[in-house]
Amino acid sequence: MEGGKTRLGASSCARTTNLARNARVFDTQRVKLVTRKQIKGQAARYAKFVEWSDEDQCFIGRCPELMLGGVHGNDEAKVYAELCAAVEEMIELIHADGQEMPHPLGKKEFSGKFVLRVEPAIHRRLAAKALAAGESLNSYCVKALVKA
Repeated sequence: MEGGKTRLGASSCARTTNLARNARVFDTQRVKLVTRKQIKGQAARYAKFVEWSDEDQCFIGRCPELMLGGVHGNDEAKVYAELCAAVEEMIELIHADGQEMPHPLGKKEFSGKFVLRVEPAIHRRLAAKALAAGESLNSYCVKALVKA
């Protein structure tokens, strides 16, 4: 694993078979149709990443909000197109199973605060480095996180 990228095997890029043009979504009382246009509109709301993997020597395409795996290949544009198709298929499957769509990160509101638990020795070392830099611990950590 290099730079947060997971090694993908040959079988991990295999995708599900194409579903019908419209996925049937089962409500408890009725069946409703989800059109191709609606699926594409929903897919556009989710973040898609295509990055080069030195370990795999290819581009890796992921949509972490919807699926754990990804797609890969040597052409960045083709990997992105394949990723978009895989995301649309995943949305069709979610609808066909009658499940709710996860909320896209872009639509979530963040407070700008989170709690980070570290060992006391790390906390002490960070506090000392922040003091030496003439900064608050918060400011020092924010700058370190931005660089990461």
